[in-house]
Amino acid sequence: MSADRLRHRLRNLSGFLFGMAVLVLSFDLSAAEIRFIEVEREDSLYRLKSIAWFDVNSEALYEVLTDYEQFSRFTSAIVESKNLDPDEKGRPRYYTRMEGCVLFWCKSFIRIGHLTLHPTSEIVANTDPEESDFKRSRERWQLIREGDGTLLVYEFEMVPDFWVPPVIGPFYIKRALASGGERALGRIEALARGEEPEPF
Repeated sequence: MSADRLRHRLRNLSGFLFGMAVLVLSFDLSAAEIRFIEVEREDSLYRLKSIAWFDVNSEALYEVLTDYEQFSRFTSAIVESKNLDPDEKGRPRYYTRMEGCVLFWCKSFIRIGHLTLHPTSEIVANTDPEESDFKRSRERWQLIREGDGTLLVYEFEMVPDFWVPPVIGPFYIKRALASGGERALGRIEALARGEEPEPF
């Protein structure tokens, strides 16, 4: 290889490396990140636990996670979500309608329940089985300050009150729970920052 061609290739390589460095540095390196996620199934009971870090304070994150009007902006699985009037005990209530498909089997799921709140450190959502498509559904968010951001520990348990296709159904439910949570992180953080989340 001639000296001129070698110098030309080195210039191209250095330009490429410089461009990559600019691209990497342009990202927000402290953006939301998932640190742990696990999905388990025991008969008809599904459990999910995840730990994620958000580059926002706990107050902003708490405000988003207690506003069910925003939930349909987290994930495409939730097609409708809203806050309802408090129950007779004064507890905030919520409504969500989700849609999901396993191969050619599709289903719409409704959850209606109440919240137990400990501002700005804990949110617990319990679903009312008489008004929902779940025999049991409970979510718990713990918000813990860490550095300049917030560590979010999320636990979810559910027992469906509908037929799940055997063999393949549980596999798809577990996969949807894991992948859906990961994809929602950036959108939740954007909303907590007062920004428009990425489209689905």
